Amino acid sequence: MHAIVLVPTYNEQANLREFVEKVRQCVPGLHILIIDDNSPDGTGKTADELAHQYRDEVFVLHRAKKEGLGSAYVDGFAWVLKKEYKYILQMDADLSHDPGHLPAFFEKIRDYAFVVGSRYLNGISVVNWDLKRLMMSKLANSYVRFITQIPFTDTTSGFLCWRREVLESIDFENAFSSGYVFLVEMKYKAYRKGFTWTEVPIIFVERKSGNSKLDWNVFREALWGVLRLRLRN
Repeated sequence: MHAIVLVPTYNEQANLREFVEKVRQCVPGLHILIIDDNSPDGTGKTADELAHQYRDEVFVLHRAKKEGLGSAYVDGFAWVLKKEYKYILQMDADLSHDPGHLPAFFEKIRDYAFVVGSRYLNGISVVNWDLKRLMMSKLANSYVRFITQIPFTDTTSGFLCWRREVLESIDFENAFSSGYVFLVEMKYKAYRKGFTWTEVPIIFVERKSGNSKLDWNVFREALWGVLRLRLRN
């Protein structure tokens, strides 16, 4: 299989082993790159144990400190593009992205340049969110669509699959966002380049263990980041 899933981690020790096992069950042979930002809870050690257990399938990229989701993906993309992978996926390690959806991504990526997992393609498909979290997500999506004019139903989704030629073309190394706006920036650049795309419906389940990285500070940062993205392009 010429495919790999990138998984940034920070304090995901409680979820990581279950995540890896579920990915391997759902798509045997799919490679996994864990990108750990020196998590103080021992996530990096667990990642190394998994890489030793599943040699040639699980890999670890250790980073010196926490530098943001976007920065982690930039390093991860650079790592995988030195290899011969044809398809590159992005997923969260906290099990909010169900590996059971992976076969649908592989079915669609045969015909499209990139595939977005959408929580809103068939209504609202989220589990265990409170009203505040749902409002933040819906407001963010409406704002992104209004400012950027990109037509995705889930502009902020972090569950994605790319053909390698897309990542080679969208200048991800010079992304201005090191945080969650990076997820919007990559979709925006790929869409503006004219790459074909589609969405697949996913069910997003709030994490079972650990703390969410999202809060109103992230939301406020994203407001300016999306506007900056539009002004730069």
